[in-house]
Amino acid sequence: MMNKAKSGLKIICLNRKASFNFFFNDFLEAGIVLKGSEIKSIRLGKVNIADSYAIEKNGEIYLINSHIPIYKQASNSNHNPYSERKLLFNRKEINKLIGKVNEDGFTLVPTKMYFKKGKAKIEIAIAKGKKNFDKRNTKKTRDWNREKARYFRKSS
Repeated sequence: MMNKAKSGLKIICLNRKASFNFFFNDFLEAGIVLKGSEIKSIRLGKVNIADSYAIEKNGEIYLINSHIPIYKQASNSNHNPYSERKLLFNRKEINKLIGKVNEDGFTLVPTKMYFKKGKAKIEIAIAKGKKNFDKRNTKKTRDWNREKARYFRKSS
């Protein structure tokens, strides 16, 4: 709780599934272009970025398949929950991302969404997909660490 207050970050949602399915190469922070009803719904904390990804269209980066639910109080000026949302990067960052995505097997995966100084931000990872044997190895090490912690807890 103290770390959140010091850094000025309020985490809205995490994409835990991404760390299981991908190897992360690099992280970048981006702003998001949102409508009024979208930001109100985000402030309620009901966002899902588990199955979302980012793509390049016409020299811009867009977030696809993120779910921001409808804000009930915004009756006729509501938004589409699954619409594409433009991510705000510098031109140099966009060129770097496009170059990495055009390489072998890299993709853009959102890892977390948070508020930083009152603005909604999203952390995008340049990631490479894991194979099934990598996922099995991840499960095995996680289970071993859990068993090791149980053993040390019982012995002390």
